[in-house]
Amino acid sequence: MAGTKAKGYLLGAVAAATYGMNPLFTLPLYNVGMTADSVLFFRYLFAIPLLAIMIVARGRSFKVSGRQLATLIIMGLVVAFSSLGLFLSYNYMDAGIASTMLFVYPIMVAVIMAAMFRERLSAITIACIALALTGIAMLYKGGGDATLSFTGTMLVMASALSYAIYIVAVNKTGLRNVATLTVTFYVLLFGLSLFAVRLAITGVVQVPPADRWYLWGCVAALAIFPTAISFLCTTAAIQYIGSTPTAILGALEPVTAVFFGVLVFGEVLTVRDIAGLIMIVVAVSGVVASPAIHPRLTRIRKLFPRLRYKGK
Repeated sequence: MAGTKAKGYLLGAVAAATYGMNPLFTLPLYNVGMTADSVLFFRYLFAIPLLAIMIVARGRSFKVSGRQLATLIIMGLVVAFSSLGLFLSYNYMDAGIASTMLFVYPIMVAVIMAAMFRERLSAITIACIALALTGIAMLYKGGGDATLSFTGTMLVMASALSYAIYIVAVNKTGLRNVATLTVTFYVLLFGLSLFAVRLAITGVVQVPPADRWYLWGCVAALAIFPTAISFLCTTAAIQYIGSTPTAILGALEPVTAVFFGVLVFGEVLTVRDIAGLIMIVVAVSGVVASPAIHPRLTRIRKLFPRLRYKGK
């Protein structure tokens, strides 16, 4: 049991870290004029055969029931809409800010789980969410007194809500009984249809310039890291540890953005940035350690039984 939990936390951390690579590989494609629809179309298109090969190589089945297929179609569109909202928001605000704001989705997951499925949030979980949000706020970098774009903000919020719905659905529908590879394959396959339809309407599909081969590397990296690996690990983590812990581990996404900002784009970490990173790491560590911490707190509370009756 402990090994299963540890595997779930590790998968959740990998999922968050790889999903945080979105801006790293997307912005170079935007800089040559590609639109969000074109980038996402190739991102999903490249990831689908990769997953199909993995399914065959590992002896998994493509077979699902009619009800599961219907759920997968809906989830595919939900995930595609989440990706589209985030990528469109990059046109209205800095990618780092958008990726930071996206982290409201763990709160949405916690609220959905508590309101619809009566999941009880422990004091430790609530404290970790608050600490992680504080750390995210410390990493936020605005441009002077500039006001955030309303359109960009709404796109990020829509993306976060869609992602939260997906995380909950994977845990609370028949998809929890389907192999992780199979779920991810169909989610991306049906999600691709959204971008195909949008591109068909505009009649324009943009591709990286032929003389800039490295941009195809960006497309391939988008398909591998924040798509195939991230969605695979997210789905598996949900099945191992549940929706809420997996969502909270998403705090590592902006940490990834900061890491590559320093490593690739030469950004400088301030004391505030470092403080924010420490808060996030502590919050994530608290989520991982909470199963061991909670029994100890319970034992300590039992040493002071009168505290239970205070005010009664």
